[in-house]
Amino acid sequence: MQVAICSDIHGNRHAFAAVIAAAREAGVDEMWCLGDLVGYGAEPDACVALADEHCALVLAGNHDLAVTGALSLEDFSRGAALAARWTQQTITPDTMEWLSELSPEGTRQGIGLFHASPRDPVWEYVLSNLTAELCFDSTDFRVSFIGHSHVALSFTREEGEPASGTTRRAGTELDVSVHEWLINPGSTGQPRDGDPRAAWLLLDIDAKTAVYQRTEYDIAGAQAAIRAARLPDSLAERLQYGQ
Repeated sequence: MQVAICSDIHGNRHAFAAVIAAAREAGVDEMWCLGDLVGYGAEPDACVALADEHCALVLAGNHDLAVTGALSLEDFSRGAALAARWTQQTITPDTMEWLSELSPEGTRQGIGLFHASPRDPVWEYVLSNLTAELCFDSTDFRVSFIGHSHVALSFTREEGEPASGTTRRAGTELDVSVHEWLINPGSTGQPRDGDPRAAWLLLDIDAKTAVYQRTEYDIAGAQAAIRAARLPDSLAERLQYGQ
């Protein structure tokens, strides 16, 4: 069984549609989304519609929870809060209801799925070996997928050894048949690891391999949508730099 895993779409229809097309071309059986369908980008309704049509599982991210009112906007940066308020005022009632039904954690095929981390599915950024170590201690899943940080990376822990991890580039293949793993596919809609291409991951459940992917998309189109919506220009500018 082949699965495409993506995260942090952030209202970027152009990136999400490109990843869906690439995943279809790769012959995947399912798509899983680890949350933050909305926030920052200017096409939230379209992203939710794509997820509803193509994803077998979708988690709630902190930006999704902010838009539905489950989280206070006081906990967000100025740009994130502005985008969340704009999204609240723009999306359809059906989109709002759809987002309201999502959870920040789940499981499929015996794999742990969390928007942020096993310890804190909503807010925790897993960017250090120490945080990864604590996350491994907090879950019974041997393999978990996480999002939230917008950085493609992975951490692993061999029995009797401390956790270790690194960022990952397109084409890197992980053997997840042994050891414990925390794997972040990177952000589809707003990468922050210096590569502006949409990030996702191809998981082969039978072969127990995970391969990092990057897909070109119409960055200018996504930027134009943000500017047309009069969202902060920084949200458009950063897309071309992957920052």
